Amino acid sequence: RDSVASRGLGDVYKRQIPGQPSYSLGKLTRSLGIPVSDRHRANGDAMATVKLFKMLLNKDLDKFIIENNVKKSVAERRLNPNHKSIIDALPAATGLYYIHDVDGKIIYIGKSKNIKHRINQHLTNNSTKSKKIQLQVASVTYEKTGSELVALLKESEEIKRNKPIHNRALRRNIFTHALYSYQDDDGYTILHIDIANGKKKPITTFTNRQSAKSFMFKVVEDYNLCQKLTGLYPTKSSCFNFTIKECFGACIGEESPETYNKRVAQLIEKYSYDNQDMIIIDKGRDIDERSVLYIQNGVFKGLGFFDLNYQITNIEVLKSIITPMENNRDTQHIIQNHLRRNKRLKIVKLPTQ
Repeated sequence: RDSVASRGLGDVYKRQIPGQPSYSLGKLTRSLGIPVSDRHRANGDAMATVKLFKMLLNKDLDKFIIENNVKKSVAERRLNPNHKSIIDALPAATGLYYIHDVDGKIIYIGKSKNIKHRINQHLTNNSTKSKKIQLQVASVTYEKTGSELVALLKESEEIKRNKPIHNRALRRNIFTHALYSYQDDDGYTILHIDIANGKKKPITTFTNRQSAKSFMFKVVEDYNLCQKLTGLYPTKSSCFNFTIKECFGACIGEESPETYNKRVAQLIEKYSYDNQDMIIIDKGRDIDERSVLYIQNGVFKGLGFFDLNYQITNIEVLKSIITPMENNRDTQHIIQNHLRRNKRLKIVKLPTQ
C-alpha cells in the first residue's frame, strides 16, 4: 500500500530521483521535504502521489514521460485532431507548452504567460511556420510554472535537449550588449557598455544598446555615480551632473576612489550573482507553492518547486528538489536580465559551502 512502485511509478522515480534510501511513499516524501497530511488514508496518499509526480514531470527535461503518454493517447483516438478541442483543454496560465505530431514527438516548444492564448495564435495564424504546425499538430501538452523566469529557463534547456523541428528557426532574445567594469590608473572603477563577446564576464546583459544606456542613466541617478566614469558624458573635465551637485566629483578627483568604488560595488552586487551562494524565490504553480533557483558559487545549478508550509533551510533537501540544469551563456543572460527587471524576486544569500 505504501510503495510508490505499487502505483507503477517506481522505475520512473528511480530514474529521475536516484540515490534515495527508500522509495516508499512516506520515506520519499519526507526526504524530499513534501508535507503530507492524512498519511495511510486514500486522500492523503493520493495527494502525496500527485505532488511527487509533479516533481517527476519537472525533472523530466527530456520529455520521456510526456511523449510516451501522448503517443498512446493519439493511437487510441486514431482521428484528425479538432483544433478547438485542443485549445479548450488548455489553461490561461504561465508555463511551457509542447506541440506533438501523431507519433507523440514534440515538434515545437514554447513558453507563454497565457498558454491558451498562445496556442490559439499558433493554430489560427497565417504565417508559414504556423501553417506547417497546423498541418502536423495532433496534440498539445503543457507544464505550468507560475514563474516566467522558470518558464524561460526550462524553455531554453528543453529546446537544446529535444531539438524540435520547428524551433530550429526560433527567434530568440539575443543579448547583444553587456555591462563591464575595470579600474583606471587612478583607482576608480569604470563601468562601460560594450558588445557582448563571451570572453569577458559581464555584470549584466542587454538585448540592445538603447536598453543598456537606459539602465545606465537610471543607476547613475540611483547610486550618485559619475557620468564620465560610466561613459555617459565624454569629457576631459567634470561631468554635467557635477555642475548640478548630483556627482560628488570623481570625474575631477574630488571624491576619493575608495568612497566612489563602494557605491559601484553595491551596484555590481545587486545586479550580478558572480561568486555568490544564493537562492532566488519566485511564484509557484499554486498559491501555496513557490519556485526556487539554486546558485552555488555564481554557478546556476538548477530549479525546482517547494511547498510554502516547508521551509527550504536544509541544503540537502534543496538539492533533492532541484532539477539539475546547464549553466551556460543563455541561462546567465536570462537570470541576469530577470534580476534587473523584476524587483519582487526574493533573493536569499546562503552560507558559503
